[in-house]
Amino acid sequence: MSEVELDEAQKQILRNAMLAAGRVILAVRADGGDHTIKGDGSPVTLADTRAEAILLEALKEAVPNIPVVAEEAAEAGNIPKTAEAFFLVDPLDGTKEFIRGGTDFTVNIGLIKNGVPVFGQIYVPATGRFYEGETGQGAWAADIDCNRYDIFADTEKTPISVRHPDPLSLMAVASRSHRSDETNAWLADHNINDTVSAGSSLKFCLLAEGKADVYPRHGPTMEWDTAAGHAILSAAGGCVENLDGTAFLYGKADQDRPYLNPGFIAYGTKA
Repeated sequence: MSEVELDEAQKQILRNAMLAAGRVILAVRADGGDHTIKGDGSPVTLADTRAEAILLEALKEAVPNIPVVAEEAAEAGNIPKTAEAFFLVDPLDGTKEFIRGGTDFTVNIGLIKNGVPVFGQIYVPATGRFYEGETGQGAWAADIDCNRYDIFADTEKTPISVRHPDPLSLMAVASRSHRSDETNAWLADHNINDTVSAGSSLKFCLLAEGKADVYPRHGPTMEWDTAAGHAILSAAGGCVENLDGTAFLYGKADQDRPYLNPGFIAYGTKA
C-alpha cells in the first residue's frame, strides 16, 4: 500500500469517527449551544471544535504519516506543512444551517494527492446519509443513524453516479446561504431556470447522486469546504473546474489567505 492509498481498515476508522462527530454535533444542538463569530465573519460553535477533535484523533490513528489541514485549527493559525498528500477536514460545513435548525450540515474529510481530491467522505448527521467516493473505485451512499450505531455497520451501500442531462431541461443546485448575483447571472446566461437549493457540501452530493446537473459557485469558499464533495463527485463521474475551464486544484497554501478557493463550476456530466 502506498502512503496515499487507504485500506479498508483505515476507511472504517474514519467512518466510525464521522458517526462519532455526528453524535457530538447533534448533542450540542440539542443542548442549545451558543455560537461565536470568527474573524472572517462566519459562525463557529462548540460542535465545530468537538467534532474536529474527534476527526483529528481518528486521522492520527489511521494515517499518522499524512498531514491534516482542518478548518478550526487552520483558522487559529495551526497549519501543518503539506507535501504530495494531505487531508482537508471540515468538521461542520453549513454552520448557519445548523444554527437555524435545518438539516443541511455535514461532516467532511477529503484526501488530496498532487493537488487533486482522490478520496472523500461526507456525513449528514441530521438525516443519517453517508457518502464516500474514491478515484477509480466509484462512489456510494448509505443511511446510518449515528445515535443508533457507534460503529459503521454492515448497512447497504448503494452505488451512485451522475446522470446524463437533458440539455433543454437542466437542473442547477445553488447555495442556500451564499447565492450571489454572479451565480444568478450565470444561470440566466445558460438558460437554466430550474434550481434546487441546498446547504453545505450536499450540493456536490446532489450532483453525484444524479439529482441535479450543475453547481455554479462564484462566491468564496475554502478548500476544506469543497474537497470531500469534489472527490465524491469525481468518483461518481462528475468534475469541478475553475470559472475559466481550467483544473480546480488544491494546496493553495502560499496565498494571502491560505486555502482560499476561487469560483468554480461543478458538473455532473459536463457535455
